[in-house]
Amino acid sequence: MAYQDLLNQDQRLVILRSLTDVNGTANDSIINKMLDAYGHRLSRDQVKTHLYWLSEQGLIDIESVLSTDVATITSRGVDVAQGRARVPGIGQPRPGV
Repeated sequence: MAYQDLLNQDQRLVILRSLTDVNGTANDSIINKMLDAYGHRLSRDQVKTHLYWLSEQGLIDIESVLSTDVATITSRGVDVAQGRARVPGIGQPRPGV
């Protein structure tokens, strides 16, 4: 597997897990800061690309407010974040985490 694929998978998992940590909803700016905290320095455009990919998989819902996207995790997204479901393209959390 290519290095960039591994990064993308981990970044998507971090987004889902971060959303569960903040009661399910955050805007793209906050999500960008959460990714930074986990060592993923991304542009706002890269974050939005991940958000729309996650939305296409049914893992989050997105509401656009002016130029800001607000993501809300779905129940399926919570299952993936907690390791109860698997979606290709998203990393898996370690057992017990």
